[in-house]
Amino acid sequence: MSISMSSASLPVFTTMLGNLSHLLDKAQACADAKKFDASILMQYRLAPDMLPFTRQVLIACDTAKNGVARLAGMEAPKFEDFESTIPELKARIQKTLDYLATVPAGALDGTEDKDFTFPVGRDATHTMKGEAYLTRWVLPNLFFHVTTAYDILRHNGVEIGKRDYLLGAKA
Repeated sequence: MSISMSSASLPVFTTMLGNLSHLLDKAQACADAKKFDASILMQYRLAPDMLPFTRQVLIACDTAKNGVARLAGMEAPKFEDFESTIPELKARIQKTLDYLATVPAGALDGTEDKDFTFPVGRDATHTMKGEAYLTRWVLPNLFFHVTTAYDILRHNGVEIGKRDYLLGAKA
């Protein structure tokens, strides 16, 4: 039996965004325990030329939301990028999860060989078949941004580990 586009996308996005929300809970708990303002984590970056923590979370959400919408042939909801606190980022994740729950599996299945053109950066586009778009673009981008958010928190002393990254929502 082959894997379907819906089973390769929706549960993965849901799990990883749930785990990202769990990482935010751990960040808040760390800030509370160590008595520092969690807002200092929001603009932290590992290198001067990378996007800060907040953008990593927003892009992870947008990657899942926009990828699924594009594959399903739906218009993705527009979310304002105003979030600057842990509760606001958690709400953004939940809003994304709520949207993902409305996308029918049947809208994704059968799109493996369909061409999808999507923006790359500000001025370019790229076209890929659906399966390649999901497995070589959307999923790697989601993992990249969730991992980068994890790394920023870990670097700043939040006590998280592989279990939190992989099983956070179920821990």
